[in-house]
Amino acid sequence: MEAWDAGEVSGWSRPVGGVQWEASGGRRPVGAVRGEASGRHLKKGSTVTLHHHTSRTPLNRPEAMDSRPPSEAAPTAEHLLSQAAVELEAPDIRGYRKLHPFWPGIDYVIRLQSPRPGPHVLIQALTHGNELCGAIAIDYLMRESIRPERGVLSLVFANVEAYRRWDPEHPHSNRYCDEDYNRVWSDDVLNSTRDSIELRRARALCAYIDSADFLLDLHSMSAPCEPLMVCGVREGGGLKAVELSRALGLPRWLMMDTGHAAGLRMIERRAFADPHAGAVAVLLEAGQHWEMSTAQVAIDLSLRFLAHTGTVPPRWAQSRCVLPTTHQQVIQVTEAVTAQSLDFVWLGEYQGLEIVPDQGTPVARDGDLSICTPYPDCVLVMPTRARFAPGQTMLRFGRLL
Repeated sequence: MEAWDAGEVSGWSRPVGGVQWEASGGRRPVGAVRGEASGRHLKKGSTVTLHHHTSRTPLNRPEAMDSRPPSEAAPTAEHLLSQAAVELEAPDIRGYRKLHPFWPGIDYVIRLQSPRPGPHVLIQALTHGNELCGAIAIDYLMRESIRPERGVLSLVFANVEAYRRWDPEHPHSNRYCDEDYNRVWSDDVLNSTRDSIELRRARALCAYIDSADFLLDLHSMSAPCEPLMVCGVREGGGLKAVELSRALGLPRWLMMDTGHAAGLRMIERRAFADPHAGAVAVLLEAGQHWEMSTAQVAIDLSLRFLAHTGTVPPRWAQSRCVLPTTHQQVIQVTEAVTAQSLDFVWLGEYQGLEIVPDQGTPVARDGDLSICTPYPDCVLVMPTRARFAPGQTMLRFGRLL
């Protein structure tokens, strides 16, 4: 693989601050993981993670900015917020805004093109502003002087405005600015007269996203749950996304779901959702938002994704991967639970992927409504531990396939 010296690229200012990478043999980040967690987190010794700093300085956060939705008609509740410690630091990505000669005319998009033909492979970070692992993964790839062996590799920082509002003292406050960036991807919404910070960014990126043959969307979760791959709706591209995920060998859990009532996700756009089209999109939930292990999961999956799509040589990617492959299981979500009121509460300390043996077991209460498991051996998928509003997905019920 032909390497290029990022330090010699004209107009590029190497990002500073954020995660510091200490090389082992000049390649891998090293550090200590956050201990063992009985199956929910990566075990000590199975991963190499990151040294981090404990600076509490907000990332370019204007003092007057408040990232909560501005509409008084859509109040939010905060009583379910995760109290997980912030172990990661947000990298400074300002040097990637217009990275010449790899700038395609859209800010915070890096386009690396090989002279050899091949697919357009795209990795996106920062769909949500407080999900740091994707930014860390892209920053890592750039520091490793990545260059595609064939085709086009695009590295995209999505909701940069929300990310600018990151404050480690208030880590739940900048998921989005005006609305969820990952619920605006239907043509009806994109072509409407609605306006928001997220919609402006989505409109700027839409055609570029639609040109991708393979998409990996890097996310993390509010609860300290094992990583899982969201493969979309079964009949809408979900099966081809499962096939791609199986080829990557990680993570253990693969999920096909029912979508979101609040709006269309990026992985459900057009060709990605067409079971007969070649384009494939997957969404990685790499772990709890700010846990150290989450960044390593995002890095490893990105490397495996790039090797599988032929973007980089397998040996180059494998030499940088540190997580072993695992036996994978597929969960089919049968229904999603959305909040009907601000009084939604959990009846147990659910973090995700618990299997409830008995049908009819109450797991939550929403005002006067009791939320119960609809069948035996029901899997609880991604219970929300974040700020929420009525209409938001709070939980998914699923079956093991």
